[in-house]
Amino acid sequence: MNAVEFDPIPPAAAAVPTILVVEDDILIRLVTSDYLRDSGFVVIEASNADEAVRLLKTSEAIDLVFSDINMPGEMDGFGLAHWIAQNQPHLKVMLTSGVARPDPTTGSASQVPLLAKPYRQEELIRRLRAMLAG
Repeated sequence: MNAVEFDPIPPAAAAVPTILVVEDDILIRLVTSDYLRDSGFVVIEASNADEAVRLLKTSEAIDLVFSDINMPGEMDGFGLAHWIAQNQPHLKVMLTSGVARPDPTTGSASQVPLLAKPYRQEELIRRLRAMLAG
């Protein structure tokens, strides 16, 4: 009888990506966050860019930030994207807005991927997965 060889150590499970959702409209934030969780992501929520920065300074587990552009506080979504580029350049960022406007720091279109509101949840998932895979 031949001995059957097997690997006693299972292959490492694929890490579940963590998305930081930054949105001041609580209903949009809750619906988006719930949909992302149902789609297999770990989700952390912030109500504005200032709160997001505090979370980013204390968490190393975030893979991508999905942020609204128009929010109250010290920074809008463009400001948050610039903060991330300067302080955590490895982190991926996608912005969303219902109002098209140029990035005030550059005066031109944002260099960060933008998903226009209203967006379909399926489109959000497709774009997030593509960004995480790239």
